[in-house]
Amino acid sequence: MSTKLLEGERALVTGCAGGIGRGIAKALLAEGATVLGSDIAAPPGEDGIDFLAADLGKRNGWKGLLDGALKKLGTISLFVHSASPRRLEVDTPLSVSEATWDAMTDINLRTGFFLSRELGRHMKDNRIKGRILLITSQHRETPRNLPHYSASKAGMTMVMKELARTLAPDGIRVNAIAPGAIPGGGFVADNLGDLVTQIPIGRAGTPDDIAQVAVAVLSERFGRYVVGTTVEVDGGIGLMSWIPAKA
Repeated sequence: MSTKLLEGERALVTGCAGGIGRGIAKALLAEGATVLGSDIAAPPGEDGIDFLAADLGKRNGWKGLLDGALKKLGTISLFVHSASPRRLEVDTPLSVSEATWDAMTDINLRTGFFLSRELGRHMKDNRIKGRILLITSQHRETPRNLPHYSASKAGMTMVMKELARTLAPDGIRVNAIAPGAIPGGGFVADNLGDLVTQIPIGRAGTPDDIAQVAVAVLSERFGRYVVGTTVEVDGGIGLMSWIPAKA
């Protein structure tokens, strides 16, 4: 009998070229899942994760990814939406452009919803006790000086709750993880040294810190009664108020 937590599962992970998405994809693979990763461009190196390029910034990019993923995997029982545009500290409430706003909300919120909804339908129609996991942020509740980012993550949180309530009767669990400061991927900051000193646990996080929690939530051994929940994985930084307002 396999001791791996996700043996036989088939997973799609967006934002898989690096950072949190890559970390989660590798952790799912290590726990026995067949993993298909997606991003706008393939990551360097080979580690056993199949890859499908998709530009989720395009209006119908999510549809192409959905069709391609189902063609490759046949069925999908796990979905993780980790894709998110890189965010720049200059995109403050008084300076962010419409184009930057649209790019962030299209990938995080619009694509996150439609991919999750259609994969939820797929799981329901195929009687799959599937699991969907959205990567949000602690800034779904607290200001970040990046209104497009915070608003999209807040919206993703409500999308998660709406889908969780709708799909739970069919045995499909929908949840979210809210990471703290995880360098790499979409996190770009010039004050990381100062930030680390304010994290109660005393260090920045790593993609693997998020990935191990993702595995637990997605598994039926540890997460089977976790529904409609956002798990904070932030080293305690959510307890602090560390970003001043600025124009």
